[in-house]
Amino acid sequence: MSKHYIHQLYTRVSDLPEKWNQVSESCIFLQKSYLGILENSSPTNLKCTFVGIFEGEELIATALFQEIDLALLNSFGERDHFFLTEIRNFLFKRFASKLLIVGNNMLSGQNAYACLPHVDEIQVVEKLKEICHNWPQKTHLTIFKDFTQSQTKPFQTPAFSSDYPFSSQPNMIFEILPSWKKEEDYVADLAKKYRDQFKRCRKKGSEIRQNELSLEEILQNEQTIYSLYLQVAKNSPFNTFILPSNHFSTFKQNLGDNFILRGYFLDNQLVGFTSLIRHGKELETYFLGFDNTIQREKMLYLNMLYDIVGCGIAQGFERIILGRTALEIKSSIGAKPVQLNGYMHHSYSIVHQNLSWIFPFLEPKANWIQRHPFKG
Repeated sequence: MSKHYIHQLYTRVSDLPEKWNQVSESCIFLQKSYLGILENSSPTNLKCTFVGIFEGEELIATALFQEIDLALLNSFGERDHFFLTEIRNFLFKRFASKLLIVGNNMLSGQNAYACLPHVDEIQVVEKLKEICHNWPQKTHLTIFKDFTQSQTKPFQTPAFSSDYPFSSQPNMIFEILPSWKKEEDYVADLAKKYRDQFKRCRKKGSEIRQNELSLEEILQNEQTIYSLYLQVAKNSPFNTFILPSNHFSTFKQNLGDNFILRGYFLDNQLVGFTSLIRHGKELETYFLGFDNTIQREKMLYLNMLYDIVGCGIAQGFERIILGRTALEIKSSIGAKPVQLNGYMHHSYSIVHQNLSWIFPFLEPKANWIQRHPFKG
């Protein structure tokens, strides 16, 4: 064990050590500007704790812990068959409502911890496990989430030998080729079927105009933005939280130009929006919303995806993180699945021993066909 490491728990950004951002340099989602968003506009059933790990007086690693109380949600998603939804709701509230997540349940990818380059990552991960074990509040499930295959190496230790390893829906990643300097270059590389799809989609959405919204415009349209977000969120097969209504304006206030919210207008009415985060060489998609009736008629969601691709190309990003929903349609524009792995431990030993058959039942299964839209 990492006996020479000590830790400190924080709930306010103002209390974080001076060198916090320096240690968290590799991950914008562990830096103070983003953690301030979590402090000021987290879902009501989600509590964040920021963890500093020290070697003597030196801060050597930072981490994010999230406590989620699913019992405070009215529904985990309304799309599935009523009977399945009711069973899942009952089981979650009874046996898995109190979650402790090492990582960020609002994003995809390794946003759990960051450490200085010279630090032994295995010892950091073991220390995080020790903190979970001694967590002051009661939890049903402890989860370390969203590590790629290469990122799981620090977890191959005795400390995690009894944990249940799992993978859920893959993260869809869109790689931008260096030869693409503008959207037309991307379209030229599509096979005919998918080039025709692009043209048809653009024609259907030709009446919709879009533009990036300033903070003032986000505040002016906040209630409409929120209602559009809710339309999409409630149609999801599974939710563990609902964002508060001030979330997007708080995001813009804290991240400024690194947060892009693009509004979609039909006859001067806001009918949809996308949100994106600039994260080094990656463009990360965040939450979106749209009017369902407009979406079907105007192929709005697919138009949004093409716009995100265009934005990524025009602004010189290397890849776009598209997340783990709507897998097939994202693959039809050229995104590829990347498996993300996690480790979970249930506080009831009888439940923990049976996670191998319980987890697949609780995790909604996505049946989808991977598309290959490019020539050759």
